[in-house]
Amino acid sequence: MVLDDSLLDDPVRLAEADVAGTLRAAAMAGAQVRATAETAAEVELVDRLDLGRPRAMVLVSRPGVSRGALHLLAALLGPACPVPLVLSDVVPSWIGALDVVLAHTDDGGDHELATSLERAARYGATVVLSAPPDGPIASAVAGRGLLLAPRVPVPPELTFPRALAAGLLTANALGLLVADVEALADHLDGEAERCHPGHESFTNPAKSLALRLAERTPLLWGLDPLATAVAEHAAHAFAAHAGRVCDAADHRQAMARSALLHAAMTAGGERDIFADPEDQPAGGGFPPRVLLLAVRAGSAADAARYRAEELLPGADVVAPAEEIDADEVGRAAVLALRCELAAVYLGLAAGTIGGAGRFTSATA
Repeated sequence: MVLDDSLLDDPVRLAEADVAGTLRAAAMAGAQVRATAETAAEVELVDRLDLGRPRAMVLVSRPGVSRGALHLLAALLGPACPVPLVLSDVVPSWIGALDVVLAHTDDGGDHELATSLERAARYGATVVLSAPPDGPIASAVAGRGLLLAPRVPVPPELTFPRALAAGLLTANALGLLVADVEALADHLDGEAERCHPGHESFTNPAKSLALRLAERTPLLWGLDPLATAVAEHAAHAFAAHAGRVCDAADHRQAMARSALLHAAMTAGGERDIFADPEDQPAGGGFPPRVLLLAVRAGSAADAARYRAEELLPGADVVAPAEEIDADEVGRAAVLALRCELAAVYLGLAAGTIGGAGRFTSATA
């Protein structure tokens, strides 16, 4: 379906198209973080994780937002983490009483994960689970683990802030990280306000991003490990909301793929407003557009950005550090939310979600 870009700057039509209230749900990112912190306090997460340094921390990711959130947590902990980090789809066979397992899922009936977590609890591992309160998953750790159940109802595609908050709170409690979760919630509230549906596209960073990706194939290339993890989640969001296939990669890995790099370098910048919207490029699909995502700041980050921009002068750089005063956790989360909101705006304008399909294209 051809993008109806006029929809984005018409608040009335936008509200009519968003029949499921997806934009409102996405804007509740800060509320998700605060609610998760409240739940953690009620289950006495800090006291119950006062175990000393664990032998290993196992991050169990499942389909959905879990993978991107836990990959971001791993990037935040980084190589300097004082304990081994293990990213896995299930709990490894060697799990034991000295290990901590963190898992997030929005599928309370995930029997594979339930079996895996039940075995971890049986072997004495400390299990922290972010999941719905009912079903096999919750039952698997009942009385033997810490369950952080959701309090702010949003679609599964929008639970990234809750998954990230659960991971940050767990890492904080274990002494592996120092993250200001309350400040994180404030930064997410600020981004939701900047991207409010009532703000026009030239002042709304999410709408602007959606328009930049109209009739383009997004190449989301991270300039640092945190940005690369956010790119992975952004690719999930664009697929989930806008039906848009994205490439997500570390910029060095991306530039090692010569054919795609050549396509990105020769694709050009702006969309041709005189082009027939029904015409497709040779080989099908939309031409690529590179988004260079950056979370970290400093000399090393600046050098990576300079090299990438020199090779790809038409690329867009999305760097929250230029706009907000926040730590790395806040910048990464803001970048993730901006991409989510852009994906929702793009989905509404393209008719892949909501009711925008009944509108005629502004470019027809």
